[in-house]
Amino acid sequence: MTAPELPPPRSSLPEAASRFGAHLLASAAAHALDVEGVTGGPPGTTSLPAPPVTSASALAARPLPAAPAAGAPAPSAGLDRILRGPSGLGTAGLRLFPRDEPQAPPSPPAAAAEGRPVPGLYHHTVTEPDPGLVEEVSRRIKAWALDEVSLYPEDWEEQFDGFSVGRYMVGCHPDAPTVDHLMLATRLMVAENAVDDCYCEDHGGSPVGLGERLLLAHTALDPLYTTEEYRPQWAESLHADAPRRAYRSAMEYFVRAASASQADRFRHDMARLHMGYLAEAAWAQLDHVPEVWEYLAMRQFNNFRPCPTITDTVGGYELPADLHAQAGMQKVIALAGNATTIVNDLYSYTKELDAPGHHLNLPVVIAEREGLSERDAYLKSIEVHNDLMHDFEREAAALAEACPAPGVHRFLRGVAAWVDGNHHWHQSNTYRYTLPDFW
Repeated sequence: MTAPELPPPRSSLPEAASRFGAHLLASAAAHALDVEGVTGGPPGTTSLPAPPVTSASALAARPLPAAPAAGAPAPSAGLDRILRGPSGLGTAGLRLFPRDEPQAPPSPPAAAAEGRPVPGLYHHTVTEPDPGLVEEVSRRIKAWALDEVSLYPEDWEEQFDGFSVGRYMVGCHPDAPTVDHLMLATRLMVAENAVDDCYCEDHGGSPVGLGERLLLAHTALDPLYTTEEYRPQWAESLHADAPRRAYRSAMEYFVRAASASQADRFRHDMARLHMGYLAEAAWAQLDHVPEVWEYLAMRQFNNFRPCPTITDTVGGYELPADLHAQAGMQKVIALAGNATTIVNDLYSYTKELDAPGHHLNLPVVIAEREGLSERDAYLKSIEVHNDLMHDFEREAAALAEACPAPGVHRFLRGVAAWVDGNHHWHQSNTYRYTLPDFW
């Protein structure tokens, strides 16, 4: 008996959109958590603890500029490009708005950033992050790092300040409604970098035993459920080192503001990140240079994905889990993570060459595996990045057209803003990065 013929595959995006249907389209604003809702926690949770400062400044109390209404054209070029879709021959069908509809007015010229972009790198210029907000987020995150989690010793202070994480997160989350929302992303970013530095890289990291360290640290994000006899030992272990203290505290803040599905989504992406760390560690232990495609596979996991995936939580709203889990949305998020991570490979190239040991990055892998000079391998890496960026924008435009739900459009704008803000921070962080002399 022959097997019945399977129907052709088709996208479930329109079905997912219709499932939320008029409710989502007519009341998208209801999905947004207002300031009181987030700082007071979702139903059934306790309030966010007061920020670890002695007094609140007027700036801290001032909310950020309101996010665009759900589904409305965004005022910035970086966000507007996703709603417009790509341009050029053969792309008309991917635009969300027909060409004859009025477009949003152009955004004001961006302030000049320090540093210079990688020549030939496809990117979008953004405005310099608000210095007052940057100062406030920077003050709060340093107080958290020192007073709440004892993150670093005194002689690491210059490196912490030079990272400019406040400027990073303000630039990547322009629709965050308050400083408290920005702090959700900022604590997690600092905690993730503490794990990378202390377990994998600069500050005592090693591939030897990394799996054990990552697994135990992951229980600070995804709690252990065990017997009464052993629970106290696990709880005590969460304070054993700076990475675990940072993970535990940052996650506690995050789950008070996020929905259950948003928190679980983040845990999933952090597990992906840790798996990528382990693949890179295995290559280091074997002194193995992977094939280029293998390196890119590792970078799809060891990348920035956990950061843009929480853009809705930081923006004070929620993209419903069924829409976030769609294959099209997952592809867009993965491409955003892949492109932004190659940005890191390119800007940190000289920094990694000057560091002890053999650091893998895309130019190094291309040079060794394809027999190219350092310069040609670097230039080819720029092409890889640009291809990923074009794929990201094309897929995002197609998804916006296939799933015309305001929450989807807002989330796509948030991911695009994160991509642009990530590049701006890398380009302008001259404390950390300098470009190779290839031009």
